[in-house]
Amino acid sequence: MIRAAIEQLPASLIREVANAGLGRTDVLPFWFGESDEVTPEPIRAAAAESLARGETFYSHNLGLPELREAIAAYATALHRPVAASRIAVTSAGVSALMLAMQMLLGAGDEVVAVVPVWPNLTAQPAILGARVTRVALAPDAQGAWRLDLPALLARVTPATRVLLVNAPNNPTGWTLGAAEQQAMLEHCRRTGTWIVADEVYERLAFDVPAGGAAPSFLDLAEPDDRVVVVHSFSKSFLMTGWRLGWLVLPEAAMPAMGRLLEFNSSCAPVFVQRGGLAALAIADTLVPRVVAHLRLCRDRLVGGLQALPGVRVAAAPGGLYAFFRAEGHPLAGDSLALARHLVAAHGLGLAPGAAFGPEGEGWLRWCFASRDPARLDDGLARLRAALVP
Repeated sequence: MIRAAIEQLPASLIREVANAGLGRTDVLPFWFGESDEVTPEPIRAAAAESLARGETFYSHNLGLPELREAIAAYATALHRPVAASRIAVTSAGVSALMLAMQMLLGAGDEVVAVVPVWPNLTAQPAILGARVTRVALAPDAQGAWRLDLPALLARVTPATRVLLVNAPNNPTGWTLGAAEQQAMLEHCRRTGTWIVADEVYERLAFDVPAGGAAPSFLDLAEPDDRVVVVHSFSKSFLMTGWRLGWLVLPEAAMPAMGRLLEFNSSCAPVFVQRGGLAALAIADTLVPRVVAHLRLCRDRLVGGLQALPGVRVAAAPGGLYAFFRAEGHPLAGDSLALARHLVAAHGLGLAPGAAFGPEGEGWLRWCFASRDPARLDDGLARLRAALVP
């Protein structure tokens, strides 16, 4: 009775590992992509005050006008000018991605996706009946991931409806350069292909000046280019549980997006949007602090991993994750089995690389967004115990 595309959706391997550790107080969980730091008080207070005022009703489908203006100002300060009329507020970044897919894809359409990647990005086209062609990043000897740009562009043809790119990338940390983005943009203009760019980690970039961002398609694209940029409040603003995101679209696509929002969620809750407004108001102080702390966590974890025998890892230029191989372990070739073993025998919760597609098999993802970096040291000790008999 259920559509075949839905029946065939794979279960989350990250959830499978996490479920194996539920109820165990001795497990250190690094499997999910979120910080363990609570959302800052000014953001929580703004939402609470909104509820106290009785703001429990619908807003405009595209979001509160003042939030759209604030997002536009935020994006403009980081990139080229972005008009508020191009902003759509969504209930979560993942919802923003699905809305973009619904707007652009139908059954049989082709999507070219850069992988490995968070599985939702490739599952969403499949839910809609589209075909996903995977173009894989490749790791070098040190464990840093690279894109074969000519190979990618060769796969994007006039028959390709969407090029899907997540950079900085979950799970590898790979980050696009401006020259690569320019080449993609020019090629997709020739083929008539839409670019859907998941840039939710753009502020979590470690090789840019403080307060900056990773290269973005918003730095290069014209307002009417076939480019959709997806964002979220989750990562940079410590708001994973709030489920608030946004899209930057060509203005001509906004009426269609408004209709889609009506048929999906109608609108994001007003009190959550008030939290988003408060987050943007403190972005200049909050985000650099978050990034500086994450850099310390990344360097501490990666240095510890590199000191372990048989571990292959490089410091990611962006994101929240160390993506590594434990090549000396007997289960190294089966990331799910290894992740389950680490939970059961050592109380260490990591995400299996296979969760991000076959290109990630043999790798493990460790989220280093820890309020207390000493937790990372404890996790490293547990991993050492697993690798060194």
